[in-house]
Amino acid sequence: MKLRVTQVAATAVVAAIAAVATSPAHAGHAAREAAKQVVALADGGTLCVCERGLMAKEDRYGRATSVKVGTVVETMDGRKITMTSNEVARLSQLLDLDHRG
Repeated sequence: MKLRVTQVAATAVVAAIAAVATSPAHAGHAAREAAKQVVALADGGTLCVCERGLMAKEDRYGRATSVKVGTVVETMDGRKITMTSNEVARLSQLLDLDHRG
């Protein structure tokens, strides 16, 4: 019986790790809903692409980060994306919505 419980617990841990590993770092719930696309970046951050192609970058600590237009960021899979806008204020507001009680 103990072996069965251990196997079930191990399966649950593996499933939780897989869910975390496949989801982009942070990117609050409100930010994910507002974004058309959320891309995990090689530096551990997240790129949120909103409507009309507006972009915002979140660092690996979950903070909205200002990035100059034209900066090239690298995704986890090696693609390179050029920033076309800097929607740091919008992303910051969306991230704050997730932290209010």
